[in-house]
Amino acid sequence: MKKDIHPDYKEVVFFDTSSEYKFLTKSTMTSDETIKWEDGNEYPLIKIEVSSASHPFFTGKKLFVDTAGRVEKFNKRYKKK
Repeated sequence: MKKDIHPDYKEVVFFDTSSEYKFLTKSTMTSDETIKWEDGNEYPLIKIEVSSASHPFFTGKKLFVDTAGRVEKFNKRYKKK
């Protein structure tokens, strides 16, 4: 394997903002925010909107996603002049 061409692979905490579920895993993602984990160490914090704790496929619940802003932005950009 060549040296100095691969991203840094380290432990990070992912935080699902919709269900407030946190999990520790390894990733190449980075963040300026950190969080103190249960083991006492600090890890970079990556905020996500959907994980297995909040995804409708895994929970069986319907999830309301606010798409009004996206639709309005699309209509504004592509409306006929």
